[in-house]
Amino acid sequence: MERGTSESDISAPAPLIAIASIIISMALVAVGNGLMFAYIPVRLGAEGFSPTWAGLVITGLSAGGVAGCILTGPLVRRVGHARAFMVLSALIALSNAAVGFGTYPVLWIAARTLYGFAICGLFIVAQSWLNDAIDNSVRGRVIAIFNVSYIGGLGVGYYTLSLIDMGGTQAALIGIAFTALSILPVGMTRLRQPPVPKSATVAIRKAWAISPVGVAGMLAVGGMSMSITGFAPIHATAEGYSQQDVALLLSAMPLGTILLQIPFGWISDRTDRRYVLIFVSLIVAICGVLALGFDGRALAILVVVYIFWDGAAETVYSLASAHASDRAAKDDMVALSSSLLFAWSLSGCLVPAFVTGLSAVFGTQSFIYVVIAIAAAYSGFVIWRVLQAKPVPADETGIFTPMTAQAPPPVELAFSSAEEGSLS
Repeated sequence: MERGTSESDISAPAPLIAIASIIISMALVAVGNGLMFAYIPVRLGAEGFSPTWAGLVITGLSAGGVAGCILTGPLVRRVGHARAFMVLSALIALSNAAVGFGTYPVLWIAARTLYGFAICGLFIVAQSWLNDAIDNSVRGRVIAIFNVSYIGGLGVGYYTLSLIDMGGTQAALIGIAFTALSILPVGMTRLRQPPVPKSATVAIRKAWAISPVGVAGMLAVGGMSMSITGFAPIHATAEGYSQQDVALLLSAMPLGTILLQIPFGWISDRTDRRYVLIFVSLIVAICGVLALGFDGRALAILVVVYIFWDGAAETVYSLASAHASDRAAKDDMVALSSSLLFAWSLSGCLVPAFVTGLSAVFGTQSFIYVVIAIAAAYSGFVIWRVLQAKPVPADETGIFTPMTAQAPPPVELAFSSAEEGSLS
């Protein structure tokens, strides 16, 4: 325990300004991340590189995320939440700096793998820190604000692509600047740090026993989200859309999360969430068919299709996570949340790798077919589960919280007791 920190201080609610420091930091990170996410495929396309290279960059990013799931816990146990946040932010800045050296695809794959590790770790640190600092009465609202703020930051970053010189180093410098700014709120916060955590065990078999629909949902949405967000700019660039067009498409997509998650979340709080999951999964599949039908046509139509396509996929993510939590006992939450995180990351790694291979043979529109197939398969699986298992009464469900599939599922790190651990 820190010198001068009393037991009453530890149990007292965290002040709003202290909680806001983490939310602001992650929103600033998101601006730089959104810009780099859009910049890399457009720059590679402008330099004449095959779309396969951009796909490999996405695969590397996702692989780094899997490593982040495994290694962030030991890092936090070693140095604490605040220092871990700063270390991971520094790795993101280094990743952006590597991109700024020039258009070297192999270097960029390595840089984005490092980024994937760091951003996954940042979310684990930030979300577990917030969950420790807030109580149940405001938890849903705070996490919702956290996710909406991050989505908004991504949108700003995407739009920034239309304002920069693609031939220079502006994108890398802006990414580094926003990452550096993100360290300041956390570095200056007086928000108490959680006790040193124990490792959070990944137990896929146990998680599946708790919620097959939840685990399958994370496996589905990890691949769908990374495919839509990662390959949309690659495909748009290959189709000949301009830098400004790609920026508009990407910056508009987060609107779907805001438009769809709240109403479908409200409905899911009042019925069996699986019914809503079936409907939303079918929307993902239908929007994928529309994306094929309007592919290469007027940008305005394509933007509308992608807004609802991405928003529906994001909603599957939130609903599957909420459904899994409804089925879990309090003592199972650590293993469940860690297993959902691992399933999401694994799918986010394997599916983009598969899409990259398909794109090299069949073209960059392959990701659309893959997303349609995943959404249809998941919808069919949930229908089968509804026929096999009894529904969850509406009065036994938790409260829906808007989330984003661009962030890993929250992980409830298993905190040690005051006697076992100490404040960093």
